[in-house]
Amino acid sequence: MRFKCHPPAGHGNHKEDSPFLSSSDSASKRNDYYDKNLALFEEELDIRPKVSSLLSRLVSYTNVTQGAKEHEEAESADASRRQIFFSLLLLYLPCLQNIFGVILFLRLTWIVGTAGVVQSFLIVLMCCSCTMLTAISMSAIATNGVVPAGGAYFMISRSLGPEFGGAVGLCFYLGTTFAAAMYILGAIEIFLKYLIPQAAIFHPADIHAGSGAMLNNMRVYGTICLSLMAVVVFVGVKYVNKFASLFLACVIISIVSIYAGAIKSIFHPPEFPICMLGNRTLVRDLFDVCGKTVVVGNDTVPSQLWKNFCSSENSSSTHCDEYFLQNNVTEIQGIPGLASGIINENMWGDYMEKGQILEKASLSSVDVHGSMETFGFYVSADIATSFTLLVGIFFPSATGIMAGSNRSGDLRDAQKSIPIGTILAITTTSLVYFSSVVLFGACIEGAVLRDKFGDAVSKNLVVGTLSWPSPWVIVIGSFFSTVGAGLQSLTGAPRLLQAIAKDNIIPFLRIYDCKTIYQKTTTSFFHHGDFLNYNLNWSTQYKILLDYIYFLFWNVFGHGKANGEPTWALLLTGLIAELGILIASLDMVAPILSMFFLMCYLFVNLACAVQTLLRTPNWRPRFRYYHWALSFLGMSMCLALMFISSWYYAIVAMGIAGMIYKYIEYQGAEKEWGDGIRGLSLSAARYALLRLEAGPPHTKNWRPQLLVLLKLDEDLHVKYPRMLTFASQLKAGKGLTIVGSVIQGSFLECYGETQASEQAIKNMMEIERVKGFCQVVVASKVREGIAHLIQSCGLGGMKHNTVVMGWPYGWRQSEDPRAWKTFINTVRCTTAAHLALMVPKNVSFYPSNHERFTDGYIDVWWIVHDGGMLMLLPFLLKQHKVWRKCKMRIFTVAQMDDNSIQMKKDLATFLYQLRLEAEVEVVEMHNSDISAYTYERTLMMEQRSQMLKQMRLSSAERDREVQQYSLDRHSLIRMGSLYSDEEEETIQVLPEKNQMTWTSEKIEAERRNRILGNDQSNVRRMHTAVKLNEVIVNRSHDARLVLLNMPGPPRNPEGDENYMEFLEVLTEGLERVLLVRGGGREVITIYS
Repeated sequence: MRFKCHPPAGHGNHKEDSPFLSSSDSASKRNDYYDKNLALFEEELDIRPKVSSLLSRLVSYTNVTQGAKEHEEAESADASRRQIFFSLLLLYLPCLQNIFGVILFLRLTWIVGTAGVVQSFLIVLMCCSCTMLTAISMSAIATNGVVPAGGAYFMISRSLGPEFGGAVGLCFYLGTTFAAAMYILGAIEIFLKYLIPQAAIFHPADIHAGSGAMLNNMRVYGTICLSLMAVVVFVGVKYVNKFASLFLACVIISIVSIYAGAIKSIFHPPEFPICMLGNRTLVRDLFDVCGKTVVVGNDTVPSQLWKNFCSSENSSSTHCDEYFLQNNVTEIQGIPGLASGIINENMWGDYMEKGQILEKASLSSVDVHGSMETFGFYVSADIATSFTLLVGIFFPSATGIMAGSNRSGDLRDAQKSIPIGTILAITTTSLVYFSSVVLFGACIEGAVLRDKFGDAVSKNLVVGTLSWPSPWVIVIGSFFSTVGAGLQSLTGAPRLLQAIAKDNIIPFLRIYDCKTIYQKTTTSFFHHGDFLNYNLNWSTQYKILLDYIYFLFWNVFGHGKANGEPTWALLLTGLIAELGILIASLDMVAPILSMFFLMCYLFVNLACAVQTLLRTPNWRPRFRYYHWALSFLGMSMCLALMFISSWYYAIVAMGIAGMIYKYIEYQGAEKEWGDGIRGLSLSAARYALLRLEAGPPHTKNWRPQLLVLLKLDEDLHVKYPRMLTFASQLKAGKGLTIVGSVIQGSFLECYGETQASEQAIKNMMEIERVKGFCQVVVASKVREGIAHLIQSCGLGGMKHNTVVMGWPYGWRQSEDPRAWKTFINTVRCTTAAHLALMVPKNVSFYPSNHERFTDGYIDVWWIVHDGGMLMLLPFLLKQHKVWRKCKMRIFTVAQMDDNSIQMKKDLATFLYQLRLEAEVEVVEMHNSDISAYTYERTLMMEQRSQMLKQMRLSSAERDREVQQYSLDRHSLIRMGSLYSDEEEETIQVLPEKNQMTWTSEKIEAERRNRILGNDQSNVRRMHTAVKLNEVIVNRSHDARLVLLNMPGPPRNPEGDENYMEFLEVLTEGLERVLLVRGGGREVITIYS
């Protein structure tokens, strides 16, 4: 507990950290010192700069950390106008392109036809409301400070902490990466089905074959498209932004063509007839004429449709499909138009099972089964549909709100750009979605709407059939839209991964450690060939190789090109996106994205709500239109949508995020960002502490809350680490543990040593797996420092109730009484404070956390009742794996007038009521005469005490003679040097006549005076210690641990040294001993 610090050469102040100070400005700082108006502050200007200096550095501070060099331009008079342009270009456009992506053009008509206008409107309302509420929360967080690169990840991590930030950030990165795959799959679907179907490499064997050939085509072309996009992003984000304008123009033209076609359909609907057999929809490109027969010249001959359903070309043949024979072929208008009233039929949904044929309910039909051989001529559902499935498929169309914020590092002022661009984009797209749902339901036939791939309208894109002037406008526009959305995702995802890597919260991406490891290992092992040195054991080589790989990981994901582009992160993003390409199904990839995005939005809303409710001083967002209730509503909607879309995907996504969270927490995310979770923890801790102030805990809730007093050596290392080992085994991670130590000296001079000591103790606590707090105090005397720790450690109801301190080893051999006097003073302090005390003796022999006792006993010697701690401590120790297999034995002492048999029965009953399993033994101690050995030990103790006093007195005389020439003789009342620089005792210099020479006659006289005198208290105490020690050693010599009552120190301080001797005799011959003193209250009860 003692370390004497030495004053530093300079001033005791330490330099404060500031992001706006630079050590290179020392010359200007020196000039600042001589500012006449600031003479009072000139000595502190190095750590407290002038306001003018701070502001000049603050102006030059920038949040642009990566990828922004391509956007830097010279400042000019129209900077504000360019700021608006950059906001629209770098945030509004990516949001629009991601929102107006693949779902609008490829799946929205199918969703409207399947769910109906009402439920489709509800789906869009749910998704858009969720994203709008999330955008409001995101705007509040984004305007609460500088938002560097990372966007959503940065906001979540700085608001909810590194664990939540890392978990949600990685999940959001995966979602954004798979979003790129989804957009690419959409682009390839448009390319192969509507643009150039002849480009297909794989073809089905016949019309009845499955979709395997199409999936293989998607994989091949998707991989090619992904490679080309990655090259474009690699070349530079500025080219993506240039392409963005072109892509957005295509999107706008496509949407305008849809509205123009809807308006035109009022007067002149487009001609897209569909052929119906009965009420079943036929694949239109498999025949030429919608009829069973066709007139050629003057003859009526079977049509191509007849040939498809009949085995004979004779129109009178009956070898035809039964359903074909019983039902008529009719042709209806696929696009009736806005004024047709078709919206009444499309108002409600028509969910289908996989393989079910599309039917029009209003047409008459003879219900005949028909042949399975003709199934391929009908338009059928490729997947089973439900409301929840459609929610999961549609939601990715609303997830583009983060596309711009992910690239916040490229924005000049993200605080202005994110709210304006994001909310404007959501408002725009929401209006388009709502109007599109109504227009699709009011203009297009329901059978066509439910036709996902346009088979009923000759393989045309369904939304393209409504557009004006040509369906090709939509086909080309949607193709470029999906390509642009894919490029935006490939641009944002690598930056997100780069931000996570540079934040250094993932253990294997730790920047400092990996750099150091790289510098050490590359020179030693790769340049000198030591990596292949067989003198190194395999574990060392494996560790060095692993560290080198870790460094490469950080170098890969944390760096890129010289201009800041995350090149290698882009490569990893491409590889992960390829996994989505290999799935090759847009409908299977979309629900996966929904989970990851919804989880991210959930935590954005949670972050805003937590910060708002906590009202932290730093929560001052410029965006004012937010409220914690809106954030909670958004969070609830996100959670509901996750389980509505797919409950099992939701559980899997949460499990992945949970595992990442626990991994970061377990490995140690050593970051302090002032996040909301920490603020929430502080509020919860404050509330709990105020509740605990009501009174002391009930006996049923009592557990040892430890204050462990450690001793440090001269190098500030923990002298007895097994003290912490014992504490960890006793606590098993439960309750309060405070590890304290005392540094002797002045606080102003010892602040550096205090910090170093705390760090050394914390490191040892981490090694020994002790979960708790560390407190190091500086005091002029060690005993005063310990008294301060005992009095002031803890807060409110969370205060220690038990003190653990080490045994003062070597006190017999030392002439300096500081150790044992401090020890006894601590015992008295704990008794005065009504605290329990534990003294592990021979603590170096205590087991480590890696050892296991497979057998043995924990012996409890219950001599006096002291609150029941002797019963409770073995039970707590046995909860730890080290002591788990040890059995418990309880010994108690019976005197001559005690009924030992009844005592054993009563003790067994007491243990049964306490629910403790232990063997019970009653040891009878007979009254016996004091042995000669006891007298001899007492005499030796007294002689040693007298000799040490004489030596101290002689030293005092010498010191007095040295000092008497400079000091007045009568002023020598206090001589701290007699004992130590920590002792404050009044020493009276004895007269010369007290000097004695020890002869054999005087020894005998002393023997008679001390031993045969009237007061034989020391003899009786020694007799008790010797007798108890004989019994304990006889019964517990093979025990793994011995617990026994620790007698209190004598009331008269003159007997302190004898007290130490009694404790030594009491524990002599025992390997591991734990001396225990209760705190004066019951700590164990028989009641439930």
